[in-house]
Amino acid sequence: MFEQLGLIGCGLMGGSFALALKRAGLVKRVVGYSKSPSTTERARQMGVIDVEAPSALLAVSGADIVLLAVPVSATEATFKAIRHLLTPDTLVMDVGSTKRDVVDAARSVLRDQVGCFVPAHPITGKEVSGIEHADANLYNGKQVILTPIERTLAAQLSKATSLWTALGCHVLQMSPQAHDAAYAAVSHLPHLLAFALMNSISGQSHGANYLSLAGPGFRDFTRIAASDPKVWRDILLANREELLAQSKMFQQSLHSLENLMANNDGDSLERLIEQASGTRANWRISSQNPHK
Repeated sequence: MFEQLGLIGCGLMGGSFALALKRAGLVKRVVGYSKSPSTTERARQMGVIDVEAPSALLAVSGADIVLLAVPVSATEATFKAIRHLLTPDTLVMDVGSTKRDVVDAARSVLRDQVGCFVPAHPITGKEVSGIEHADANLYNGKQVILTPIERTLAAQLSKATSLWTALGCHVLQMSPQAHDAAYAAVSHLPHLLAFALMNSISGQSHGANYLSLAGPGFRDFTRIAASDPKVWRDILLANREELLAQSKMFQQSLHSLENLMANNDGDSLERLIEQASGTRANWRISSQNPHK
């Protein structure tokens, strides 16, 4: 049980975290701050937070747990705003989709206090954003990746693991570098491709007509293209080195398929499709709810 959650960023992820903690009886009081006062007020009206803070620093005052639910590009500035009230006993976490940049910001700003920070990435979300969509069930049954560094305090890492587990999450640990390499492949690249596909179709003279004919397969493939533009701008830029490497590998794979089509090599084309189909089928068997 935590006495007070200092919530910085009262949007979908932060709001859902506060609601989940409240429902599980893991926190007595939630003090929230967002850059937009109307967002913070709405969070209070919804019962997501109990008290509106006028600044990030005051949201942290008296908190024994702090969650940064801000765009990854705002992490460093947020650390600077709150560092003076952090203690080794404060559990500080984030929910960012990239980790090396977040860890670098923590090392640079928090310095001797960096041990209280446990970087976290819950593998969940929605295409819609905003406090109106906060959901206490958002994290239940989902995977959470923790990326502690050498100076992360064992006690804080244990608290973070226990907390996410209590929310019904499946907790894994890996290095920030390994995290960013993996999610460049399985999350950031798919978003990049979905954005590119939507733009390539909409940019054609008959694009609107083509889209009107699209069915469930197109809907499923492009669902993530409706994600928050500012959030994904930050993610793509923050992890651009790993993402560009994955993009090159994808282009090579696409080029191989294109060459087989150009050469009318149906047998080889079928083999590559079969390889992809088999990999996807096996992933579904071995990757049940915790790993979606």
